[in-house]
Amino acid sequence: MSTPAEPKRRADAVRNRRLALDAAMALLAEPGATLTVEAIARQAGLGAATVVRAFGGKDALLDAAVSGLLEPVVRRARDLLAETTAYQALQTFLGELIAFQTAHHAVNDQLDGLELPATTALRAGLVAAVEEMIEGARREGAIRTDIAPAVVTTLLGRTALAVARAQPPSQALADAYLTVLLDGLRPTG
Repeated sequence: MSTPAEPKRRADAVRNRRLALDAAMALLAEPGATLTVEAIARQAGLGAATVVRAFGGKDALLDAAVSGLLEPVVRRARDLLAETTAYQALQTFLGELIAFQTAHHAVNDQLDGLELPATTALRAGLVAAVEEMIEGARREGAIRTDIAPAVVTTLLGRTALAVARAQPPSQALADAYLTVLLDGLRPTG
């Protein structure tokens, strides 16, 4: 027999899940924030047990939070590829990626050793989109072909992350990085 309280509990569970997810996403944007279940619960105004019950554990919660942050980034990379040349997509996306990483650099610090299937899939999609930009820019003759695409991808990703972690954040540094890196990728001769 169903009671009127059952739908209310379900609505509460949905609300609690959203509160916990929003809290985790907010903490991911705070440099130096500790992403424990307790910290997320405190930020959400919930009990730790409620947060665990909403997601089944910290890994699942962080996977949902990080994938929620990454999904629009991956979509943006794909949109840029569809809207413009590969080189222009790469140039625009790198600037946006640095801004994202600056705002959420705690993401990388908090994820080591966690089981995050949705995040892992999105990261793979992000790498694939950047590799597609690089390959397309190579075909366009906009970037050099004497450096392996995997090396270029690693160079872009690691350097962008380093620039994003600069304290205090600096748009001038990000702009200089893009200029120097993209100039260095131009074909020689």
